[in-house]
Amino acid sequence: MALFKSSNPTLSENTFTRFGDYSTSESMTIQGTVNKMGILLFFLISSASITWYAIASGLLTGFAVPIICGIGAFVVAIVLAFKPNLAGTLAPVYAILKGSVVGFISLVYNSMYNGIVGQALGLTICVFVALLIIYKLRIIKVTENFKLMIAAATMGIALFYLLSLVLSMFNVSVPLINSNGTFGILFSVFVVAIAALNLVVDFDFIEQGAERRAPKYMEWYGAFGLLVTLVWLYLEILRLLSKLNSRD
Repeated sequence: MALFKSSNPTLSENTFTRFGDYSTSESMTIQGTVNKMGILLFFLISSASITWYAIASGLLTGFAVPIICGIGAFVVAIVLAFKPNLAGTLAPVYAILKGSVVGFISLVYNSMYNGIVGQALGLTICVFVALLIIYKLRIIKVTENFKLMIAAATMGIALFYLLSLVLSMFNVSVPLINSNGTFGILFSVFVVAIAALNLVVDFDFIEQGAERRAPKYMEWYGAFGLLVTLVWLYLEILRLLSKLNSRD
């Protein structure tokens, strides 16, 4: 059913529909998903903080650990996309692995622009709360066309990033991604906006899953999908702020 369509690749249209309807007491709830999200955030922030401290204090050197954790997080995400019933076990693992990557990236940016991480965190929280309020008040209606638009934009951004990665292997740079010029900043604003709107689609996905009484383990999977979007939003805000700071 198109009702469950999401632009978040971890929260796809078929995730709930392939399980059918559930009527037992052990089913997905919004509050349960919120609780799981809190646990995943704890793991992610703790891992990020430990990595930050370890690298800043010299206990960790080089890029090996962040790279290994990044690859591990990607593999876990792929597995969960096909096996959401494993989310209770693998979602915390993803949060820990991804947290190490986030901690490393945050430290790098903060070393260039002191205080930028606090600003990015604050803006991410504000955007999250604002979008949650907007969703609850139904200011933005999550229609099928809206979901398709966000899905298309998200896929386009992903393909653009993939293309830039491939071109970088041949020493060809794509200025829009890292440029602090007008078009580079506008591109980052666009990506931040799409990442933020993905939150609205994710909220709808979780609410629809709870209404359909999806299996209890889908609380972990819903929280995992929301965490993926939040991390993406934070990193894009961090990139945007770094561009703005570099113009000073």
